[in-house]
Amino acid sequence: MQLDPTTGWCHGIAHCHSPNFNERPTGEISLLVIHNISLPPGQFGCGQVHALFQNRLDPHGHPYFAGIVHLTVSAHFLIERDGTVTQFVSCLDRAWHAGASRFCERDNCNDFSIGIELEGTDDTPFTEAQYQVLIELTRQLQAGYPALTPQRVCGHSDIAPGRKTDPGPAFDWQRLRAAGVVA
Repeated sequence: MQLDPTTGWCHGIAHCHSPNFNERPTGEISLLVIHNISLPPGQFGCGQVHALFQNRLDPHGHPYFAGIVHLTVSAHFLIERDGTVTQFVSCLDRAWHAGASRFCERDNCNDFSIGIELEGTDDTPFTEAQYQVLIELTRQLQAGYPALTPQRVCGHSDIAPGRKTDPGPAFDWQRLRAAGVVA
C-alpha cells in the first residue's frame, strides 16, 4: 500500500469508487476520524458495506437494510477483519462519513477530515491485522498530509458525542499511541 498524496489514492489496495463525495471547500486535510461499521449489524465479511457506500444496498437483503437504504454515505477507507483495505474516495475529496460533527470549535468535519472505517462493532475486539494496517495507513496519511498530526486523530464519538459511539470501548487507543500515530 502506497499513498500518492497528489492524487489522494493509495496504490496496492482495492478501489471501489463511491458516488457519495464532493469537493472539499478549502482543500484542507487536517483530521483523521476512525469509525466502525458492520452490515448487517454484528456480521462481518458480507460485502454489504461496499454496497452501502455505492448506493447498491438491497433493502430486502436484511430487515435492517430497509431503514438505511436511503442513506448516501461513504468513507475514504474500509479495513476489513482480515486487514484487506478498500478505498472508496480520494483523500483529496470530501467523503460523507462524519455527519453533524465538531472538532476544535469547527463544525462539519467532513470538510477537512479523512474517514477510516474498521469492520467491527463497539464491543467486538478488532483484529491484529486491522491494527497493523490502520497504523501503516495512518503513518502514510500523516506523511502525505502533515496537518494530520497525532493530536488530530480521533474517533467518531469524539466529534459527534451523544450521537455516535464508534469506534467504541473495544478499540485499543493505547496501541496507536504506542505506535506514535495518536497523541
